[in-house]
Amino acid sequence: MGSEAVNTGVAIAGLVTAVGQAIAQVAPTHRQCHITITNGCSSYSLTNTRWYTDSGGCAAPFPPTISSHALESALFIKTPYTACGAVGVVTYDLLNNDSKQTTEKIAIMFSNPYDFNVHSNLYALGIFDVSRECDENLYNEMANGTSDSFIRSKPVGNVLIYKKNGITIKATMSDAYQAVIKVELSETN
Repeated sequence: MGSEAVNTGVAIAGLVTAVGQAIAQVAPTHRQCHITITNGCSSYSLTNTRWYTDSGGCAAPFPPTISSHALESALFIKTPYTACGAVGVVTYDLLNNDSKQTTEKIAIMFSNPYDFNVHSNLYALGIFDVSRECDENLYNEMANGTSDSFIRSKPVGNVLIYKKNGITIKATMSDAYQAVIKVELSETN
């Protein structure tokens, strides 16, 4: 290979880098979803946390247990150097503090996609049987399906509310590249 071909290759590589940097400045490429859960229940603790990521991964996990009247958070981020977002589902078992029994689990689905021209931020809340696995099937159902076990929305400045069996889950989500979801769990009177 001659020096002219090498110089052309170096020039093209420099141009590609400059174009990539210009695109990154105009359209941010970092995607993450920060989720905070406030357990406002006196009768229930949240135990046995699980998560499934369809895209990206967990950078800072939830603790194994969220006690009554405690607040905890986690951070899910996109995989570096990929055109993918931070997308997945988190579950916790509802542990009755008196009986020490778990019969249900809460689920929080989040989608912070890479390409906002094709997809929108999305979130869902639900309560399922404790035997329900936190996996791709649960994610797909909550992201794309319909059921009485959950509610889903785009973040349009509203509070998403789901109630079942004496438990209320409320959440908000910011419509941003680095989205924030705030979840509150309470007992329904």
